[in-house]
Amino acid sequence: MQSPLPVRDGVNATRLRLPDEGPWDTAMDYMMHRWGHIDPQGIEDRFDAGEIVGEGGLPLHRGTRLEDHTFIWYYRTLPPETRLPVELNILHQDEHILVVDKPHFLPTTPGGTYIQESALVRLRNQLDLPDLIPMHRLDRMTAGILLLSTNPQTRGKYQVLFEKRQVQKEYECVSAAEPAAGHPAVEFPVVVRNRMTKSRSYLLAEVVDGEPNAETRIDLLRTFDGGTRLGGARRLGHYRLEPHSGKTHQLRVHMASLGLGILHDPFYPELLDKAPDDYARPLQLLARGIRFVDPITKKPVEYRSRLQLGEVR
Repeated sequence: MQSPLPVRDGVNATRLRLPDEGPWDTAMDYMMHRWGHIDPQGIEDRFDAGEIVGEGGLPLHRGTRLEDHTFIWYYRTLPPETRLPVELNILHQDEHILVVDKPHFLPTTPGGTYIQESALVRLRNQLDLPDLIPMHRLDRMTAGILLLSTNPQTRGKYQVLFEKRQVQKEYECVSAAEPAAGHPAVEFPVVVRNRMTKSRSYLLAEVVDGEPNAETRIDLLRTFDGGTRLGGARRLGHYRLEPHSGKTHQLRVHMASLGLGILHDPFYPELLDKAPDDYARPLQLLARGIRFVDPITKKPVEYRSRLQLGEVR
């Protein structure tokens, strides 16, 4: 459902579904029930100023009945954010798509404490492209190639490529050269295939019994000395990862399942206590490249990241 309110400051208006029934006579009564303990005066002011709208952009007032609208839209009050000390690099832009190198620590889309400090909002504001939409996502801690649609008229053509798995992705990571104790030796290349699930109420993705829905081909490119900062004698591996599905945290889970958890991963194989971001120790996972047949030109295209994993020697 398209919002009747335009993007403002790079951020979409928030959509709220009103309940079909309840002890509230008006839409404002319901909003007071949800958020009145935070800013009751602000809610009243927004209704008085016509800043809360229903279908078709019709402004609501204090007396608008609950049953008059199913959905309403409004702009959230955005808290101040400290700019993250990382930068996006534009690799390609045309009338249909934008390709960028997303740095570690910057989320792809707004969420939680990161609104303005997301790749999408930064790029919308920087390039004055309010209709910009990402075609896929990278974890906040993953860097590399990110493809976005700049044109709503042709967006569906690119979305179909992802839906039909006609986009080939290549990643690189750094991990130990040998599996951790208790894990068997691995003969590369290897294909990891299992069933993964991720619930909104649980931080980590899990491997469960059942028909496989996640698959990754993993190859070892080379091994090298980890250097004094990583213990000197420790041998590390530089790996190529080719996912054939796109489950949340798939690559991190699949590497950890081999006893080769990705370097500086605070989630897998062991969930570490939450700590402030350490910009000197980013997760050693990079979206190196993306390939597909462009649905507009009908020609094969490939975009490659210019970033490098800091621990590769």
